[in-house]
Amino acid sequence: MTNQLLITKQEDRILTAWTEEGRICQFQAELAESEGILGNIYVGKVRNIVKNINAAFVEFQKGQMGYLSLQSSICPICTDSVIHEKGRVLIGDEIIVQVEKEAVKTKPPTLSGTLEFSGKYIVLLAGSHQISVSHKIRDKQVRNHLRELLENYADTKEFGLLARTNSAMVSEEALFQELAELEERYKKLVEYGRHKTKFSCLYQAPASWLLSIRDLYQDKVDCVVTDSVEVFHAADAYLKENRWENSVSLSLWNTENGKMDAVFDISRNLEKALQPKVWLKHGGYLVVQPTEALVSIDVNTGKAISRKKDVQKTFLKVNLEAAKEIAFQLRLRNLSGMILVDFIDMVSEEDNKTLLDTFRMALSKDPVPAKLVDMTKLGLVEVTRKKVRKPLYEQCEKGAKSF
Repeated sequence: MTNQLLITKQEDRILTAWTEEGRICQFQAELAESEGILGNIYVGKVRNIVKNINAAFVEFQKGQMGYLSLQSSICPICTDSVIHEKGRVLIGDEIIVQVEKEAVKTKPPTLSGTLEFSGKYIVLLAGSHQISVSHKIRDKQVRNHLRELLENYADTKEFGLLARTNSAMVSEEALFQELAELEERYKKLVEYGRHKTKFSCLYQAPASWLLSIRDLYQDKVDCVVTDSVEVFHAADAYLKENRWENSVSLSLWNTENGKMDAVFDISRNLEKALQPKVWLKHGGYLVVQPTEALVSIDVNTGKAISRKKDVQKTFLKVNLEAAKEIAFQLRLRNLSGMILVDFIDMVSEEDNKTLLDTFRMALSKDPVPAKLVDMTKLGLVEVTRKKVRKPLYEQCEKGAKSF
């Protein structure tokens, strides 16, 4: 069954939906005219340093503060060429920073002194010396080959490299071409930034729906489809600008096949993804409740009732189904951070082990790093998922009527 990236414009928003095996598995919504800050690079001014949390607060836009962790030994690039001892940042420094995470409720945006320059196959990490390969690349021979290539290229240079999932399927020539382009972008930006004043935006990241096209897994997604002429032309220009038009299949939806929203049930699936209750196939259900501190998920037997002697089998059956659905819902709703799952209590240690193994396997399929930590003494299962963008319910809070 075809895997697709669907992009539709609904009034003032652009909605992106990934489908795998015919089912929408991930949503992303953004205002069509919005200028997001995620991935942007600025000249910021250090306003305060809080030693007890080893962090600095940096004003990167006029009146906009960001949180910069100083745990890393990497010292951000100073625009005034001031050189401190390794890893040291002082109040008043003007430094080049990148927005790593968007603001979440009362928390300010998270900044990083390690600048990321992302291509289709490689990410260049300015200020780092780490060489790594995407954990999604399973083949050891491919992993070792990529690591060796990147280590040889980055030897003696002031940046690290990350091989993305797509890098496993392209030629060395294509990789080296992109590496050279990323290095040139990095050098030009740093040189440009050294002559700019505080609050200058040195790099404006593309819209997140365009980044979705860049981040396609070539072995999983067959094509990009949009029903908006405006989006089609913008996406086509982006692909040509990056010379990716031959590697990504982009098409405009044929209205003779009906409305794309109706054919793929986009609006209804989005509405369901914003509701707390999720019904399971065999009668159980989940209650998903995001809070500011964490996400709580409760598993209930619902209509999955069995005879008393079979009750433990019923519990296991519902829990296993719930584990797979929870992993799916985390990706669909982009729920991140700390997640606590209250599965139905089971007596058997073996059943609990089966549940955790199943849950761990389901989480491993998520493109965003998600990790099952453990089951607490109270029977709650702890999960962490990397937080980058806002969860879906926050993306849809403003102008939700557009959907």
